[in-house]
Amino acid sequence: MATTATEGGSGSELRSERIAGGILPKVLNSFDMVAIFVAIVLFVSNSAVMAGGAGPSAYIYWVIGFITFLIPGAIVTGQLGLMFPGEGSIYVWTHKAFGPFMGFFAGFCAWWPGILVMIATGDAVVSLIQQINSNLLTEAWQQGTIISLVIIISFVLSILRFRVTQNMINVVFVAYGGAILLVGLAGLLTLFGGHAAPVDYSASKWLPTPSSWTFYGTVILALLGIEVPLNMGVEVKDVRAITRYLLWGSVVVMAAYLLGTFGVMTAVSPVSAQGSPSAIAQAVTSGFGPVGPVLGFLVNIIFIGFFIFNTAVYNYSFGRLLFVSGLDRRMPTVMSKVNANRVPWVAVLTQSIISVFLTVVAFIIVPYTLQTGLKPIDFSTVIYDILQASVTVIWCVSMVILFVDVIIIRYKFHEEFTRARLAADWVFYVCSVLGLIASAVGVYVTFTGPWTSLISYSSWVAWIGGIGLLSLAVGVLLYFVGHAAVRSEVSDDEIIAEVISQKAEGETPKAEEVQEIEETPKAEEVQKTEEEVQ
Repeated sequence: MATTATEGGSGSELRSERIAGGILPKVLNSFDMVAIFVAIVLFVSNSAVMAGGAGPSAYIYWVIGFITFLIPGAIVTGQLGLMFPGEGSIYVWTHKAFGPFMGFFAGFCAWWPGILVMIATGDAVVSLIQQINSNLLTEAWQQGTIISLVIIISFVLSILRFRVTQNMINVVFVAYGGAILLVGLAGLLTLFGGHAAPVDYSASKWLPTPSSWTFYGTVILALLGIEVPLNMGVEVKDVRAITRYLLWGSVVVMAAYLLGTFGVMTAVSPVSAQGSPSAIAQAVTSGFGPVGPVLGFLVNIIFIGFFIFNTAVYNYSFGRLLFVSGLDRRMPTVMSKVNANRVPWVAVLTQSIISVFLTVVAFIIVPYTLQTGLKPIDFSTVIYDILQASVTVIWCVSMVILFVDVIIIRYKFHEEFTRARLAADWVFYVCSVLGLIASAVGVYVTFTGPWTSLISYSSWVAWIGGIGLLSLAVGVLLYFVGHAAVRSEVSDDEIIAEVISQKAEGETPKAEEVQEIEETPKAEEVQKTEEEVQ
């Protein structure tokens, strides 16, 4: 008998939990998940920001950030992912903890930043091209054109057969890791070559001071995205990949940020040049002697490739949130439509259109139409920084929800929680408290530390607060509009028929067949696995 949709309260099963696993193929292994995690979390240019701004105390801030945010986030994500490994991660988990409204709201808070981060990764490509030749892309419209092109390329990559796209991502991931190793090696060669590090390594410089404590917030912002790979939870082949990617992905991220900081702090001179993102490639250029310029150029090329493919990772991983919202009728069902490769192409296309539209507005239309007294390139920078800071605040809000989810779910699903438990109960309370504090610091630093000097502090706060509140209001509005449009009598079979468009008429699989194709593993099924992990 066909199953129909029900809104249900907190803890109820979502339609997407029943049928998503039969619509999307299982293709992701542990290595894939690590590559996705690194693509989402590791922007090694943050190492240069920390090295140039905090000096030797940067190492302390990194370690504190790892202990208070990255590791707690990994533990909480691992626990929730093992209990409810469905598509959509925080969307599903918050639904279990608080019900449909908060589930959708948390999903929106997690999804919206992905739209603008795609613009950020495109902008990183622009910056890297300018590092090769500073005379290129000096106009705002030129930068907007390149960013739009990167987003379009990411769309094309995201709708290919997932295995094909992921294989390319994995190759770029390995190259990216090799480039970061070169940065760290540049620091070692500088020391072994008899050149003293240009920074002051005296004991007092290692201690965080009130004047530099905002760099802790910078670290937190650099570590956002821990839960994102589990947006594709039903596409993971083996449930053990969840704990493996969180373990090894975290190790790679920690090592890479520390290596990058060391390389820049040791090989780049003068110290005033260390705070620029270009200092990453400059470290390689300076540290490898005669072959330095060639290797530095190679590192730049690898980074350009990484950020192009990184945009694709953001596109397909955040697109899964739209996909499950469509299955659950919180958004139009067309958002869940898949192509012949079983990829939710409409969700990815929708995201790409929104990102390109915002790019055109921020870099091409507004800077050349509004008279603000700023040059178009400066005005586009202001718009870009404001948008990115606003969604950073919203992303931190979603992390607050995540750290609360785990405590509520422990009470509501105590038996399942115990079976899949990764650590003692008190560990989750500690993780929740640390994560909440760290997320709050991330929000505070974003408000109190303007990313540009082109506008006043009061204007910065007003714009960040206004856009952030407007975005949250849009999320609430979308839920109620979608809720009003839901037809509860629509069956799983009807949704599947609409989503899987490549089946010939009369051959659309039934809901029961979809469940036979792929059943989402439950907490009971991973008990033995987690005993092995522990």
